[in-house]
Amino acid sequence: MIAYCPISDYAIIGNGYTTALVNRAGSVDWCCLPRFDSEAVFCRLLDAERGGFFEITPTESAEVTRRYLDHTNILQTTFTTDTGVLRLTDFMPAPEEDEGWQSPHCILRGVECLEGEVDVRARVRPTFRFARGMTQLDQSTEGWTANQGGDSLEIKSAIPLHAYGETLIGTCLLNAGERRWLMGCYGGDTAAQSHLTLEDADLSLDQTRNYWEKWADVCDYDGPYRELVLRSALTLKLLIYKRTGGLVAAPTTSLPDDIGGKRNWDYRFNWLRDAGMLLDALQQLNYHEESERFFEWLEQHRLKRHQNLHVVYRLDGEPAPDETPLPHLEGYRQSHPVQVGNGATNQEQIDVYGHVLDAVYLCFTRMPREMSTEFWQFLTALTNKAADGWRKPDHGPWEMRGAAQHYVYSKVFCWVALDRAIRLSQDHHHDGNVAHWKEERERLRETIESEGFDDELGAFKQAFHDTSLDAAALTIPLVNFLPATDPRVRSTMQKIERELGENGLLYRYRRDDGLPGHDSTFTLCGFWMVMNLAKAGEGERARERFEKLCRFANDVGLMSEQIDSESGELRGNFPQGFSHVGLIRAAIALRDAQQAGE
Repeated sequence: MIAYCPISDYAIIGNGYTTALVNRAGSVDWCCLPRFDSEAVFCRLLDAERGGFFEITPTESAEVTRRYLDHTNILQTTFTTDTGVLRLTDFMPAPEEDEGWQSPHCILRGVECLEGEVDVRARVRPTFRFARGMTQLDQSTEGWTANQGGDSLEIKSAIPLHAYGETLIGTCLLNAGERRWLMGCYGGDTAAQSHLTLEDADLSLDQTRNYWEKWADVCDYDGPYRELVLRSALTLKLLIYKRTGGLVAAPTTSLPDDIGGKRNWDYRFNWLRDAGMLLDALQQLNYHEESERFFEWLEQHRLKRHQNLHVVYRLDGEPAPDETPLPHLEGYRQSHPVQVGNGATNQEQIDVYGHVLDAVYLCFTRMPREMSTEFWQFLTALTNKAADGWRKPDHGPWEMRGAAQHYVYSKVFCWVALDRAIRLSQDHHHDGNVAHWKEERERLRETIESEGFDDELGAFKQAFHDTSLDAAALTIPLVNFLPATDPRVRSTMQKIERELGENGLLYRYRRDDGLPGHDSTFTLCGFWMVMNLAKAGEGERARERFEKLCRFANDVGLMSEQIDSESGELRGNFPQGFSHVGLIRAAIALRDAQQAGE
């Protein structure tokens, strides 16, 4: 059986159209082209034998170190062998200012010998459409072209490649100072062939470095853990689709919550909940263009079609497709099924109204400007849905697959929708059913406090008619429903820490959720606890928790959705936007608490 790399072995590169995951051995094992939610061209991540890859590595064993080049998303991996030192530089071309996108669907890989001499091997095996069907390899004057149906990948290489079945293989000896470039550029029905040549690679590298450094310079965060915060911001930027402003929750599908289990989900879509949190985090670092683009996405794809909101969307604005298994793939470490699409697209999740209204309120507060009548009408429709719909059960933030319930989190975010709409109406002098919204906001508060808090349990519950705990209750002070110093919030924190905590990490819940297997601890929940502690005046405990959580990031600062509490191994889709949002917001909470105490 072919071994799988730990999830922590992967680093991410990208440019706003798609991303690729590169492991420590120098292999691109995951890349969907031409965009995040397209079918995979390289998918060894999900099937070690059948899936395609793009590998550049020394032929002999090596010690490996890696880093991102300064404040960029350009990855550098250094291999130290017995005979020399080799450096591999990986990136996707980013735009030079005012010049547009040069080759948005290309992966560029430069390999350079820094000391001595090193034998290098390159192997490229594209497997289009998630490794369904055969790939044809055709040689051309500039290299090779891999084809399957309407998909193609142009492979250019300064290391001579030869075809062996469906794989291109080449070796060369590099001496100190020598460098070779390789690239793979997607073409097909949805993307024109690239005109980028190997001679352009150095210039493209300089332009891409300049792009990322300029973007990073916008960050005005001056608090503790700045490098961690900036790396998280750079990671989040990679999850934003350049063409529309939509955001993906993570760039992968089916990395399991439970190794060998069936909790395998496709996160390559735009959840409005995730988008609201992500934009809030970036806004607090002085990034506002991303919010502007997202609201343009909302206006283009929702206002002009209908007022109803789905939970999750494709990047083109259409509702995400339902789940479809890919039974021909064995899954990461035999965790199957591998899924494309997401069943949450058909769920009712009423918290979405609050997340959208909160994101709009925060953006328009931090960057004051006029609000169009059409956009306000859209927000009014969402607010009315929250006012009318909060009495209904839904499937909650964790997208339970069983019967709908009255989840406390969902009610709290309906309250957020009403509260933020009232504030927006006052700030922007727009008419709305404000008197009714105020009545419903008060009625909803009373209901949450009376039915959501259990005196015997001493905590806010997961749902009204259930005594289960849920770490989602930690969001109550984060949205200013109640202060973190409120006795009910403090007792909820303590209860969650005792009953959902393990080795300093937090589970979302421990109840039976109707799915086989079990979750690992949820990274975002751990950062929510940090924020609660900081807001409650327990700065030292908050810092300790924050630093422990951050130690679970991999060597280049990336975090997954979940963490196995016993082994510390990363679980779930990777890198997860939620987790990096949590890191940023927790660091800001620590900074604010520190400044308040000075």
